[in-house]
Amino acid sequence: MTVNSLVPVILCGGSGTRLWPLSRESYPKQYLALNTETKKTLLQQTNERLVGLEGLEKPILLCNEDHRFIVAEQMREINTTPQAIILEPIGRNTAPAIAVAALQAISKGHDPLLLVLAADHEIQNITEFQRVIEFGKTYAQQGRLVTFGIIPSSAETGYGYIEATEALCQEKGIGLPIERFIEKPNKNKAEKLIKDSRFTWNSGMFLFKASVILNELERLSPEIVNYCKTALEEDLADLDFLRLDMESFKSCPKVSIDIAVMEKTKLGTVLPLNAGWSDVGSWKSLWDTSKKNNDGNCVDGRVIIENSKNCYLKSEHRLLVALGLENLIAIETNDAILIADKEHSQHVGKIVKLLEKEGIPEGKTHRKIYRPWGHYTTIVSGNRWQVKLIEVKPNASLSLQMHHHRAEHWIIVKGTALIEKNGEQQILSENESTFIPLGCKHRLSNPGLMKLELIEVQSGAYLNEDDIIRFDDSYGRIKKMNTKK
Repeated sequence: MTVNSLVPVILCGGSGTRLWPLSRESYPKQYLALNTETKKTLLQQTNERLVGLEGLEKPILLCNEDHRFIVAEQMREINTTPQAIILEPIGRNTAPAIAVAALQAISKGHDPLLLVLAADHEIQNITEFQRVIEFGKTYAQQGRLVTFGIIPSSAETGYGYIEATEALCQEKGIGLPIERFIEKPNKNKAEKLIKDSRFTWNSGMFLFKASVILNELERLSPEIVNYCKTALEEDLADLDFLRLDMESFKSCPKVSIDIAVMEKTKLGTVLPLNAGWSDVGSWKSLWDTSKKNNDGNCVDGRVIIENSKNCYLKSEHRLLVALGLENLIAIETNDAILIADKEHSQHVGKIVKLLEKEGIPEGKTHRKIYRPWGHYTTIVSGNRWQVKLIEVKPNASLSLQMHHHRAEHWIIVKGTALIEKNGEQQILSENESTFIPLGCKHRLSNPGLMKLELIEVQSGAYLNEDDIIRFDDSYGRIKKMNTKK
């Protein structure tokens, strides 16, 4: 690690509920490819836009335990091996996450610069983005806590604002001390703020030395550092992951780095950034940054349009027809449809909370559920039965497991399956099937070089995913909990 080494810290938390029904707790927006011009996810784009920065080191990523295999797979797809994927057992906002990353970064005796980024932002002008980061490195080396303020393009009420001590000059790359942070304003106040060149949007991106942010955290919020140290000292190496100690991390205050440090420190510096930034916080903001046709429509999937303008129209499965629409959002997935006025898209998160309150599963989970071995999709279900499509990656295997309350039929539709039942193995090919009786110890594997697809028909008195007892697992899931196939 060089003297001027730069370690990206990518924060992968958050559920992105305002982009429901595409983004949900089980598979939030940072793991989705939302840009129609690229197949890269927001997380992958976050990492790849850093390529070319001087002194760039491998990233540290922090994510929810339930998303760990998604993160690892998406990094593998872009040929990136993180120096650490740290698993948060519970969400504690950005201050504890950054404290853990800083402690991990200095654990080998180095003191690198940390570039803290959210995994779910979009930046269009990568050249300008990197230029401003290079300016920021100078301030960070001098012991300043640098944050990047976005030059406002409109009177946004969904962002916080940063006030500099003087008017900011974007072209020169000059950082200024921070006067104060302002919480999300109302419309009237926002319109006043954007007329004053001292004010920028708070992007939530930071650049500082690991030692400097730790010193300020210890001075201003010492309990965060103490609990995070304990959580890391008692961490559990789990394959390619570091799992933080639950009790220690749970004791951390749930607080943002802005409140814990940036609003109190005298070391804050704001650098202006105008690089086509968006936090992709709503369907409207996604429409703003997306490629549109001559009528202002952003179209993705099986969509037919007639006499419609300024809409965001996306279909994942069924044919979507838009006739005489204007300024609308229409999103179709395999289990939910959203129709919204574009100006009301900020309120989608309220609908998700209502769905969760009513116990409606579509509020949190997709029909397609990802696992380290592949994924499964619930096709149809009844009171005592359900049908799933299961896809298993080449050379991957489900755990050796048993169910107390359900039996299963497996029908191979593509590829080759290795079936283990009560210690006996058999190979099944397309159009062949097998029956897994209740209480049978079994395992499904894909020994081939192409993906395995099969239809699973479950029947029994209880069909939830917590009816799984594991005996052996390639992905280290036995020591966690006997849940989640």
